[in-house]
Amino acid sequence: MKITILPPARVDLIDGYWFYEEREVGLGDYFIESILADIDSLVLYARIHATHFGRYRMIASKFPYSIFYLVDSNEIQIHAVLDNRRDPEWISDRLS
Repeated sequence: MKITILPPARVDLIDGYWFYEEREVGLGDYFIESILADIDSLVLYARIHATHFGRYRMIASKFPYSIFYLVDSNEIQIHAVLDNRRDPEWISDRLS
C-alpha cells in the first residue's frame, strides 16, 4: 500500500520538528523519525483507528500528536499531523 503525505501534513511535520528542536538539539530529528515510523505502521494498521473529524485518527506512540488519514483503494493519504494539546475547535477547522 502506498503512503502519501499531503502538503499540509508536511507543514505540520516541519512545525513539530522546529517546536521540539528549539527545546533540545536533536529532539526534532527524534520527533520526525518517531512520527514517520508511526506513519509507516499504517501499512499494517490502516482502518483500525476510530474516525474523528471525518478522518481516521492514529495517536502517535511517543509524542502527543495525532495522525489524521484517509484510505483510498491502495493509497493512504496523510492529511494532518497535529498536536493533541490544541483546541479541538482549532483541529476541526484545520481539517475542514
